Amino acid sequence: MTRNQVDRTFDYAMILKDAGAVAASAAATVAGVAKVIDFGGANRVDGAVIVDVSAMDVGNDDELYDIIVQGSASSVFAATWVNLASLTIGAAGGHATREDGAALDVIGHYEIPFTNEFNGTSYQYLRLFTVTAGTTESINYIAHAALKA
Repeated sequence: MTRNQVDRTFDYAMILKDAGAVAASAAATVAGVAKVIDFGGANRVDGAVIVDVSAMDVGNDDELYDIIVQGSASSVFAATWVNLASLTIGAAGGHATREDGAALDVIGHYEIPFTNEFNGTSYQYLRLFTVTAGTTESINYIAHAALKA
């Protein structure tokens, strides 16, 4: 696969999801534990979530997967949280479309640009949430955040 690659420093502490199938909507985990990144304050942060999809079920042509970057003022996302950015992938034909266009059914490398600032508020905590839909939904991916220098 050919792609434009931007060099980014990898930081193990920025892993948001490790390998493992997601078959139902849920917050992303690392070693079975919900993963939240703490930016250490309410300052604006810009970056990208790097997502590498290794497998996804699109066999019934109705499977969709939304990988959502969420921010919150609460480390357990119990208080107000917002969707900061997202990527929709899944079956490219059939019923799997959104109002903003068809999904992608390509396994590969994706980048979700984000900022933790939403409507003038900077959110200290970041996580990924995967929303699955379809007959036999299952997606396997790993993801980490890479901050803008």
